[in-house]
Amino acid sequence: MSQPKPSSEKSPYYDIASENGVELVFRPFIKVEGLSAKEFRQQKVSILEHTAIVFTSRHAIDHFFNLAKEMRLTIPEDMKYFCVTETISLYIQKYVQYRKRKVFFGTTGKFQDLIPVMAKHKSERYLVPQSDVHTDEIKELLDAKKLQHTECVMYRTISNDFTEEEVKSFDYDMLVFFSPSGIRSLLKNFPSFKQGDIRIATFGPATAKAVEDEGLRVDLCAPSEKYPSMTGALKAYLKEASNA
Repeated sequence: MSQPKPSSEKSPYYDIASENGVELVFRPFIKVEGLSAKEFRQQKVSILEHTAIVFTSRHAIDHFFNLAKEMRLTIPEDMKYFCVTETISLYIQKYVQYRKRKVFFGTTGKFQDLIPVMAKHKSERYLVPQSDVHTDEIKELLDAKKLQHTECVMYRTISNDFTEEEVKSFDYDMLVFFSPSGIRSLLKNFPSFKQGDIRIATFGPATAKAVEDEGLRVDLCAPSEKYPSMTGALKAYLKEASNA
């Protein structure tokens, strides 16, 4: 599993492991690091010229507030925050007092479903912190609604390199990836990687495309209409494999 180990013991991944008698190893292939204040200033974006911040992940929240601290900025108390999910919105409490009148969130986790909420606040000037790896989808959605917005890079995704010992002991039946960056990290760490009988599972169409672009095979793809989560798809895959 190319992501961090779940923090909760109630994670469905643990149920999958015990029910199917398999071992799940959580080893992030990528890591996220924030831009320095000097790097951020090169984008010529003024944080305090904006009245609302849009967060698509907890990474974005961490790096926004860390950068603001490094730049010695005082974020106004009336700053509004728009988040793609309630879980992400609650994470803001780590940095500021949570007030419902200034924190808004979507219901599905999809950015397009946050747009109607943002459209109710047309006068806001939105700032969208992003990773260095992103598409123009958010920009295009906000342009279509004629909302005032600025996108900026606040953090970057880099390969979480494997140690020599990890390279030697790399022996798995399936690799599960959640982003194209994970595929790039795999090939950076294992430049002569041959898939053979190793199964590859991917989450999201961009991740699946990244695998195929490298001439590799996708054996399990999520989300689907039947299985919207990776855990659901993986559970069904293992059940089918055990009955084969």
